[in-house]
Amino acid sequence: MFRIEADRERFRQIVRGRIRKDLRRYLSTSELIARRGEHAVSVPIPQIELPRLRFGDNSKSGVGQGDGEQGEPVEGEADGEGQGAAGDQEGRHILEVDVELEELAEMLGQELELPNIRPRGRKELSAEGARYTSIDSTGPDSLRHFRRTYRQALRRTIAAGEFDPADPRVVPIRDDGRFRARRAAPRPDSSAVIFHMMDVSGSMGREQKEIVRIKAFWIDTWLRSQYRNLDVVYIVHDAVAKTVDQDAFFHLRESGGTKISSAYELCLKLICEKYRPEDWNIYPFHYSDGDNWSARDTERCISILRDEILGRVNQFCYGQVKSAYGSGQFKKDLDEALGYDERVVTAGVGDRDDIAASIRSFLGKGR
Repeated sequence: MFRIEADRERFRQIVRGRIRKDLRRYLSTSELIARRGEHAVSVPIPQIELPRLRFGDNSKSGVGQGDGEQGEPVEGEADGEGQGAAGDQEGRHILEVDVELEELAEMLGQELELPNIRPRGRKELSAEGARYTSIDSTGPDSLRHFRRTYRQALRRTIAAGEFDPADPRVVPIRDDGRFRARRAAPRPDSSAVIFHMMDVSGSMGREQKEIVRIKAFWIDTWLRSQYRNLDVVYIVHDAVAKTVDQDAFFHLRESGGTKISSAYELCLKLICEKYRPEDWNIYPFHYSDGDNWSARDTERCISILRDEILGRVNQFCYGQVKSAYGSGQFKKDLDEALGYDERVVTAGVGDRDDIAASIRSFLGKGR
């Protein structure tokens, strides 16, 4: 039994090592998103096989079995793209391994060298402590406190005049039972809310939204490992902004204009009405291709950020996704106006290879 557990743990470490090795690839694909559960994600990895020796005929010629000729194909391999009639050989199998989201976040933190978050908002939640620090008169036998139970039985026996020093026998009854118990007490518990805001106008295509989807998955995974309670709010905008569910956020596409201030105004409204900075750590993330309908609205956005939002949030992050139809001007204006403020982080994403660097920019300050 112990050998089986040791082999299982060894295999687990091999699998985790393989996932860590391929983590950069997972950071640029949506492979894991569809496999995400409530507490774990199913990670597909190539099947791991242990090397083994096989007896055979070594008299054959060919590459690896003698001198061979230049250009001679390796034995067992065939030319072509792998298309054609069905064969009778086994294929290359994929192994899926369930990995806890907390462990996946730990891998992400090690890969990108992310510091732990320093929470700002605090909320007092009533919760039972993890240690048994109290005594109760009821409870299961497994939590019976022998010394307290015997002491109570001794007191009852003496009070009843039944104690005999010559025969100091004490027999506890059910009412004498004393049991270990956990005491409920308020304790500080960090809570956070993420605002994912995205431009869904016609200039944001399928690839741009897929990049946003991948970034949001990894950002959520990391922040969930840092906070016990995490709310996620999805806001989409073209000329107007509205809250939607997660599915609509990643698949909705509209053809209207782009008015970024509408998203910031809605975000500010929700913060003031529902997510007080005294209780919540607040993280607004905005994704766009950098087009805004007018310079005046860009000035309005900067005013909302500087005067209203930045004083209430841990930090504000803007990710600009490259698009064939986007000018990319908004990031330039944002950097010029608020680049001095450490609470403002901007990152440009040209393609999927830039996702890891942008995530590190967003989460690397530990705010």
